[in-house]
Formats: sequence, structure tokens, C-alpha cells
Amino acid sequence: MKIATYNVNGIRSRLPRLIEWLEEAKPDVACLQELKCADEIFPEAEIRDAGYGAVWHGQKGFNGVAILAKGCDPEETGRGLPGDPEDAHSRYIEAVVGGVTVGSIYLPNGNPQPGPKFDYKLAWMERLRCHAEGLFAGERPVVLAGDYNVIPQDEDTFSVRAMAGDALTQPESRAAFRALLAQGWTDAIRARHPSGRLYTFWDYQAGAWARDAGFRIDHLLLSPAAADRLADAGVDKAIRGREKASDHVPTWVVLR
Repeated sequence: MKIATYNVNGIRSRLPRLIEWLEEAKPDVACLQELKCADEIFPEAEIRDAGYGAVWHGQKGFNGVAILAKGCDPEETGRGLPGDPEDAHSRYIEAVVGGVTVGSIYLPNGNPQPGPKFDYKLAWMERLRCHAEGLFAGERPVVLAGDYNVIPQDEDTFSVRAMAGDALTQPESRAAFRALLAQGWTDAIRARHPSGRLYTFWDYQAGAWARDAGFRIDHLLLSPAAADRLADAGVDKAIRGREKASDHVPTWVVLR
């Protein structure tokens, strides 16, 4: 079972690239982020024509998450991250596909920091930790996949100095990510590739792609029941070099 996460950076403008990747990579489940479209204009027909059912949680112009499933409709089990009824951002959706619970996550960026956006990021991460704790306690196969907007370690960025003031590398952001892992989740990419640079994002500015000036912020965290089935994990780096590509690339895991 191949489960992928892909921040598409605008699903309507990147739809040809998304469909192209679905046809080539054939993931069984695809978690999408940054749809940047309202629910009513989500391209459901085009997704179905590509062979995928979908559930989505959209927001006009910003945010937005979805879960696609090959040959079936995901069984939605959650929409919006619990813990703050006033939070109107579309950043989390959850579904069951083939017996696996999958969460699609678009974690807040948090810049500029310090400030209210960074405070919101840390509060959101605490809400995620609390929700993940409940999922973990269920002892079921769970995959929490998405754009976490956290660079976990120095080796996950092209330049520690360049990112030193960014919310993605702050000690508080990294500590919150470690607190999530400490529940017992497995970082799938690092489980298969313990060292080395496997970037998932390259900015559009300053020739970042050409210079390979990227960083790793798209993660798939596995519960023990999912980690026991881990067969492979990787990054579809070449997608970034295509015309009108997203600034992120698909990141994936294969479960037996």
C-alpha cells in the first residue's frame, strides 16, 4: 500500500502536474495540502476521471487539505483539528482507507517569528500532539502525512545559517515535533534513510531548485502498527523540475 503526501500549492493551477503524477506513481492514497480553493470548486470530476475518490476540506485562496484513494472513496473520520472551535483554517482532514487511518496535515508556517503567527503554530502543534495521542492509543495502523513546516534537524536544510531566523527551525518548533515523535511515531523517511539530505521543498526564489537549496518539511509519521509494515519510503524529487511544478514534491511510504 503506497501512501504519499504532496503539497500541491494550488490544486487548480497544478492540476495537470497532479494528474500526471497520479498516473505515473499510482499511489493508493494521496494526502494533498495547500489546495487554495473553496470546497465547491474542488476538481472532483477530474480526480475521479484519474481513478481516485476524494474527501477534502477547502478554503478560498488559502490552506486546504484532501485525501485521495485509488479506486474507492475514503471514509472520512475527521475534519479540522480538535481543540480550538474558533480556528477557521482548513488544515486537517482524516479518513480510513484499506484499514489504515490517514491524516492529511498542513501545519502553520509560523513566520514571522516571534509573533502571533508563531504562537498559533506552536498552539496548533500542541493540539496535533493531543489528537495524535488518542490515535496512537487505538493501536491501529495510522499515518499522519503532510507539510509539517518543521525542519527537524540541521541536515534537513541546505543552510543552517540561512534558516536560523525562520520559524521552521526554531528550537520551539523542533521541540514540538520531537514531542510528537516521543509518543512512539516513526519518521518513515528517516527510518529508511537514516542520514543524508532528502529535501522535499525548494523555494521559487533565488534559483533554489537549480542550486539544490532545499529542505525537508514534508513528513509521514507511522504508528507502531503501520511502522511494522514499512517496506520503503522516498521522495519523488524529479517532479520539482517540471513546468509549473509545485515548490514541494511528493513524499511517500510503502506499507506491506
